[in-house]
Amino acid sequence: MTPPREGTSGLAPRRAALSILERANAGTPFEAALALGLDGLRDDDRRLAHELAAGVLRNRTDLDARLQPLVHRGWASVAPALRDILRIGAYQLTGLDRVPPHAAVSTTVALAREALGDPAARFANAILRGVSGRAAPPARETDLAAALAARASHPEWLVRRWLERFGEAETEALLQWNNTRPSLVLQPVRATLEDLQRRCQEAGFGARRAPFDAGLVVSASRPRDLPGFASGDFQVQDAAQALVGRFAAPPAGGLVYDACAAPGGKAIALGRLAGRVLATEVSRQRTRRLAENLRRAGSGREWAVVGSVLSPPCRPADLVLLDAPCLGTGTFSRHPDARWRVSSPALTHLALEQARMLDAAASVVRPGGWLVYATCSLEPEENEAQVTAFLDRRPAFRRDPPTGFPAELLSAAGDLALLPQRHGMDGAFAARLRSVPA
Repeated sequence: MTPPREGTSGLAPRRAALSILERANAGTPFEAALALGLDGLRDDDRRLAHELAAGVLRNRTDLDARLQPLVHRGWASVAPALRDILRIGAYQLTGLDRVPPHAAVSTTVALAREALGDPAARFANAILRGVSGRAAPPARETDLAAALAARASHPEWLVRRWLERFGEAETEALLQWNNTRPSLVLQPVRATLEDLQRRCQEAGFGARRAPFDAGLVVSASRPRDLPGFASGDFQVQDAAQALVGRFAAPPAGGLVYDACAAPGGKAIALGRLAGRVLATEVSRQRTRRLAENLRRAGSGREWAVVGSVLSPPCRPADLVLLDAPCLGTGTFSRHPDARWRVSSPALTHLALEQARMLDAAASVVRPGGWLVYATCSLEPEENEAQVTAFLDRRPAFRRDPPTGFPAELLSAAGDLALLPQRHGMDGAFAARLRSVPA
């Protein structure tokens, strides 16, 4: 008799989701945790494991609010691993209609037994049977920021900032965007956008143009499944980052220094226009990944080098791109774990680091050349305020946005300012600054 096949209702995807959450909690970026946790799973289990891990991270506040009243000794008394197991079970009960309640409880109890033993399994069974059918806790409408933060599982301090800047309607739209699973977006490299779209559709994948023709949104979940991956016909890159590369507008045939280049998407795009691209990363591991991507999809004019922007390893360049480390608040949809690591002190620290990097990057811009400063943040301290302070320190630079760029994507000052709730893509910022010869 053939044993029953373990399907998506089995332990494998739950086990993988738990390992992804444990790695994310330890500081591993979500994409890297996914790659490790999903390795070896078949497609249906991969999809469920991804949904469970991302769903727990996007809904953690709500899930904890449902679970905490059921733990009589207090939530702090529950071991971290068991908390994540309970969240996985609660998310299935409250957020996944396709998983029957009995399957959600039984598989989570089995996961608790496998990971932590029989006492943890009995505890999980008792708690999750209390969650079944339990209504969501009422919103705290007397404090709008607190209510929105609790409802959308975001840090309250950040929601308060967004309410002040964007107002209630736009903040709610932004929170909703952040809690939506992002699409896979392709950028043409060795094929045209039209050809990529045709080939994807012929292979049975949905494929539509991204806003402003900034890539191709496809229905696949794995790039390797798409026609043209192995031959480097495309790269995976959100529309916002493609628009940053377009906004940079390097001079034809010039030397570009991409100062924080991994994973290489913008270096590949710039290499199609520039004469040479020196793409650097301070981390050897990230440089290896950068080099792999350049070999697969680059033009041969991009060079991956280990180096720090604080000690630029190059002579004056025609264009310097500094895609600076930032709080990443424009990419919470793509990185659901990041919202739980951001803080106001981290924002202050990053702004100081960005200022140091900007000054160092400016030192290798040739007279008449350009410095493009970019982030994937929505926060003014990292964006327009950072540029204004730099221009005060460096009067030889002035804003110089490229001609013909869509005006609706630019701020009043001429900076690229992309907002998820307005433009339907990741958030991003870029300022194009020219060194004016004396």
